[in-house]
Amino acid sequence: MEKADVVIVGAGHGGAQCAIALRQSGFEGTISVIGREPEYPYERPPLSKEYFAREKTFDRLYIRPPTFWADKDITFHLNREVTAIDPAAQELTLRDGETLGYGKLVWATGGDPRRLSCPGADLAGVYAVRTRQDCDLLMAEVDNGTRDIVLIGGGYIGLEAAAVLSKMGCKVTLLEALPRVLARVAGEELSAFYEKEHRNHGVDLRIGVTVEQLVGGVGGNKVAGVKLSDGEVIPAQAVIVGIGVVPAVAPLIAAGAAGGNGVDVDELCRTSLPDVYAIGDCAAFSCAFAGGQVMRVESVQNANDMATCVAKHICGEAKPYHAFPWFWSNQFDLRLQTAGINAGYDATVVRGDPAERSFSVVYLREGKVLALDCVNATKDYVQGRKLVEAGTSPAISDLADASKLLKELL
Repeated sequence: MEKADVVIVGAGHGGAQCAIALRQSGFEGTISVIGREPEYPYERPPLSKEYFAREKTFDRLYIRPPTFWADKDITFHLNREVTAIDPAAQELTLRDGETLGYGKLVWATGGDPRRLSCPGADLAGVYAVRTRQDCDLLMAEVDNGTRDIVLIGGGYIGLEAAAVLSKMGCKVTLLEALPRVLARVAGEELSAFYEKEHRNHGVDLRIGVTVEQLVGGVGGNKVAGVKLSDGEVIPAQAVIVGIGVVPAVAPLIAAGAAGGNGVDVDELCRTSLPDVYAIGDCAAFSCAFAGGQVMRVESVQNANDMATCVAKHICGEAKPYHAFPWFWSNQFDLRLQTAGINAGYDATVVRGDPAERSFSVVYLREGKVLALDCVNATKDYVQGRKLVEAGTSPAISDLADASKLLKELL
């Protein structure tokens, strides 16, 4: 049986960064990375933006050139999937029956797109935007004349895809079941701004609507429409489902790892299983920037910083994970930058004028700055994150005065 000193399961941002950080930290043992896709690690955020819009070719998405990994003596097992873990024997079983031993195991699998539960969800022409293959299939449809596209889910993935597709001349309908887009992650001010922007760009945005089923066309195998709970059928040559992800942790939980929404990890990203770590979207941890709330943070920043924490711990440096959370989203000519986590906020302050398409929303709890959403306002983002880190409680009037620099409020 093949064995590696460190086996990393997952070849996304977190898995790639962990392998890189191990070598940068002086680790000289064997490293194996197992990835479900046939591709070497590549950047995921551009899939719904620059890659789909043909502004970047796939070779420009690689986190490192494919030759890099061999140069660093990092072995990849691509197009492979782990189905079981034996923590006592420190052994993995792959879908093809092969086994692989490990000294340390890093679980970096992220999540799988949440599927619709309604009839017709398995029709051809229904896509997620999670992998290169997802985007390539959808791009081929657009190239072949598909123009009526329905997006289900008003989170960042849905909004980003809607922005690109509308720019490409598609007739885009975006459906959100909640009363506003971004309802789970942003305040009402930001939601209202993006709703207006998308409608101004021709997106048929509908909120508070429920999908009853996806309707097949002639022959019934290919999606042709989306039926709403009120009976309306919206024509659809393709459907994109962006309703969140399900943490890909089943083998870990089956092996006895503690977890519920993902797998639980401690301050060093260790699971309850010996010599097993978890990082990125699938790992639930006590987040200091959310008042200690145990949560998963779905961002490239979190995956990369957790990966570095694990690599350093494996190399003998036990430094608890305490990275500052940040996020970004590009839609149309708008760049959103988020600093901090707004969990539990009880007040918001708007700096600047949304009508001018450059403003910030500041989130507070009991007067303390928790987070900021900055739209085309990089200066607020850079200076505002220092307010979050410092736990500052500025006067509301000062926060709202866009003529005052945020760094002056420290």
